[in-house]
Amino acid sequence: MILSGRGVTAVLGPTNTGKTHYAIERMVAHGSGVIGLPLRLLAREVYTRLVEKVGANNVALITGEEKISPPRAKYSVCTVEAMPRETNAAFVAIDEVQLAGDLERGHIFTDRILNLRGKEETLLLGAGTMRPILEKLLPGIVTVERPRLSQLFYAGSKKITRLPQRTAIVAFSADEVYAIAELVRRQRGGAAVVLGALSPRTRNAQVGLYQNGDVEYLVATDAIGMGLNLDVDHVAFAQDRKFDGYQFRNLNPAEMGQIAGRAGRHLRDGTFGVTGRVDPLDDELVERIESHEFDPVKVLQWRTKNFDFSSIRNLQASLDAAPTVQGLSRALPAIDQQALEYLGRYPEIIDVTTTAERVERLWEACALPDYRRIAPAQHADLISTLYFDLVKRGTVNENFMAEQVRRADRTDGEIDTLSARIAQIRTWTYVSNRPGWLADPTHWQEKTREIEDRLSDALHERLTKRFVDRRTSVLMRRLRENAMLEAEISVNGDVFVEGHHVGQLAGFRFTPVSGTEGPDAKAVQAAAQKALALEYEARAARLHASGNGDLAMSSDGLVRWLGEPVARLSAGDNIMKPRVIMLADEQLSGNARDHALARIERFVNHQIATVLKPLDDISRAEDLQGLAKGLAFQLVENLGILFRRDVADEVKTLDQDARASMRRYGIRFGAYHVFLPALLKPAPAELVTLLWALKNDGLGKPGYGDLIPVLAAGRTSVVTDPGFERMFYKLAGFRFLGKRAVRIDILERLADLIRPLLQWKPGQQPRPEGAYDGRRFTTTTAMLSILGATLDDMEEILKGLGYRADQVSAEEAATFLASHSGQPAKADATEAAPAEEAASDDADASEQEASAEAPVEVKAEEPQSEEAKSEEGKPEEATAENAEPKPVLLWRPGGRNDNQRSDNRRPGNRNAGNRGEGERREAGEGRPGNRQNANRDGNRDGDRKREGGRPDNKARGNNNRGDRPDRGERKDRPERNDRGGKPQGQQRFEAKPPRKEKPMDPDSPFAKLAALKEQLKK
Repeated sequence: MILSGRGVTAVLGPTNTGKTHYAIERMVAHGSGVIGLPLRLLAREVYTRLVEKVGANNVALITGEEKISPPRAKYSVCTVEAMPRETNAAFVAIDEVQLAGDLERGHIFTDRILNLRGKEETLLLGAGTMRPILEKLLPGIVTVERPRLSQLFYAGSKKITRLPQRTAIVAFSADEVYAIAELVRRQRGGAAVVLGALSPRTRNAQVGLYQNGDVEYLVATDAIGMGLNLDVDHVAFAQDRKFDGYQFRNLNPAEMGQIAGRAGRHLRDGTFGVTGRVDPLDDELVERIESHEFDPVKVLQWRTKNFDFSSIRNLQASLDAAPTVQGLSRALPAIDQQALEYLGRYPEIIDVTTTAERVERLWEACALPDYRRIAPAQHADLISTLYFDLVKRGTVNENFMAEQVRRADRTDGEIDTLSARIAQIRTWTYVSNRPGWLADPTHWQEKTREIEDRLSDALHERLTKRFVDRRTSVLMRRLRENAMLEAEISVNGDVFVEGHHVGQLAGFRFTPVSGTEGPDAKAVQAAAQKALALEYEARAARLHASGNGDLAMSSDGLVRWLGEPVARLSAGDNIMKPRVIMLADEQLSGNARDHALARIERFVNHQIATVLKPLDDISRAEDLQGLAKGLAFQLVENLGILFRRDVADEVKTLDQDARASMRRYGIRFGAYHVFLPALLKPAPAELVTLLWALKNDGLGKPGYGDLIPVLAAGRTSVVTDPGFERMFYKLAGFRFLGKRAVRIDILERLADLIRPLLQWKPGQQPRPEGAYDGRRFTTTTAMLSILGATLDDMEEILKGLGYRADQVSAEEAATFLASHSGQPAKADATEAAPAEEAASDDADASEQEASAEAPVEVKAEEPQSEEAKSEEGKPEEATAENAEPKPVLLWRPGGRNDNQRSDNRRPGNRNAGNRGEGERREAGEGRPGNRQNANRDGNRDGDRKREGGRPDNKARGNNNRGDRPDRGERKDRPERNDRGGKPQGQQRFEAKPPRKEKPMDPDSPFAKLAALKEQLKK
């Protein structure tokens, strides 16, 4: 075989490149022409376009079952199978040449590509994957690449009921097409169906429904992938497997690209995706489809055109001939060859097929298409009947044909029945169009055409009745024509369209009536959406002009206008500036939507700035500089509350001017917190909780919003719920302290009550209630009152704050207090007791000294070794047998080494002593104080050790010192330490010797505050 591409032009490219349009323009530029198309549906479309250009008298339509041949037709539109083997036409074009690689029909395309030429011009139209093989088989061919006119994008997976309008849903079986169309009818109002098995008349009527806008969805097979020009914006694959005539297989990327390319028309972009049970496409496949990059076609299917009609066996042998050109592959047996195989085994066929003419006639009869999709043996039987008539009678028996046509001439029945009758009549339409097969072919051509048209009309009617409601079509047409539908909206938001209640309008969202089904409801709802567009614009104008009193921001993150949700809040870059998302239908668009959104954003910003004015003022403060500005920034980021221990270094570094500047913005430096008291109210607490929840996805977390009513009820402390998100306690203004949470400002009042008890020195009069020895205190009624707590609750709270309790008997406590009552304090006992960390800055000028002597934060330390434990002394055993009156708890600020004290190592006290600390650590809390105080305590302990003392109580720790002799309790003499201090039984409550007082600068603010205080006392 010697092949040449001289005079042949290959116009290649993806879908929507205008290749077919270009071929039509080139054909009418010549005096005659033939164009071959892959489907008769497409052939009918091109025929219609040519008739519009050159007139019906100049165009012929030739397919296997339809022939329109004006006497002087210059142009022929054919299916590829119906193209002539040779032609004198000046122009020849073959469309979709990539089908030459198809296993079922490829050999026919290959034959036309290699052998059929126009006298002046030959065009081969197809995908870019054909370029290498065409250039290889046809040397000298001219290749023209055409780019796609629009872009194609992947839209992912969507439910069928969520697909956008103007969507084509693709499946590969009639049953699946009908099932999808039924679902679309119920959910979206209706769909047109297109299958390759439909007659051209039915197909055109169905496409008309879609193109005219009577329905917005098209359900089709891959027939739409072969150049059908439809107004499709989106293609959704409901199946990705098909039967190719031999097996079920997955679609290859090129086939998917061919079908997906139907989306978008001319310069309008299109999208594609999957639906139903089809898995989302992988990224590589998506990229290939979007960029139209597919594997090139490597071989074309080929079957010889040199048939040996000398006998049936020789004909079969010639069909099995192999190609001699590289790049061609012998095609699998097609339907005609399969029929010949069956008939070649029939003795009666062998007996009558004795000449070359009869063998050729038999091969011609085997070309009858299997429209009915029946078994090969049954199809061979029908061919056998026709062949015997042709051999014995010269023509097909018209009585037999009349009986077959009469059986098909019925328009009753449902879709499947009518489809079967159309397939049957198509068989006889093909017979009537075969030259020489009938005595009166014109009569039968008209007869079968008339019956096929009636059946096609009936099938279209059934399809429309089943998958499209006529009322839906009318409403859709009125919408398309911009007809004003009568819509009414009641006072309570009920929406009526032409007297039908279709749903509820709330804000800018329309909700259809629940339980409504069927295309009527869907179409009316669509009409309501369009009719309500003006209402949306009017509402947007009213919203834009409304006052803040008409808007509200609720704890669920919704913004409501006149009680109806119009927007929701979402996390933004700044926690104080959440993002506003409109809750509105698509009908609210353009300036109306922008104005409504801008009004809502102004309200949200105003609400935050008003309710959280202290935070807003701090965030905008320009007079704060340096550390003060940084501390203010942290306060805003933490929504108005900071644990003082977390910013202890920064607070200590602040000078008085910086503190004063921060106090002017309402910031309070408390013993345990740096906070804004103005935010400890229900409205600000609710808003800061919402802002934090938006930023941290906390709207659904347990405890959200449950603490605001507690705050509103005036509760000062509350039992904690372990299931709640603990951050909600802080946001509501509570400090989480294990089993109880206490309001932050109440904790500062508690610190104010404790501070004088720890600053009191034995011998001073009067002794404040609860003061003990200057280092310890007892709980008082005032403490219980402000906390609204019991003694047990108080114990949990103090432990959570980092205090530790020493137990003494009531008798011992009374004796101790009596011994110091009315006596002047000794020099040894007047050492400065460490006060609470950060005594309130608002109280007096002694803040720096007080904050410097605060209890330290507890730090978890490594477990002690056995040797270290033995050095510390073994713990005393608790004696539960000696029942005594309830002991008195003496509370003291916890120190660094409290975990190592002997009384905490006692088995009976281990849980009680460490419970508050463990709960506090779990909650992220610490003991009052800071690291600097911890270092001071550590240094003080180190001084004691260097002086021969111990940080722990020697009276307790020396009883079990291993090999040391028992020294007894030393009640016979009041032993003192090496420095001559108090008896050793009290040593662990001592502090360092008092520092020498420095004269106060009379110009300092402390001196002025002290003078003012003295004047107030007088």
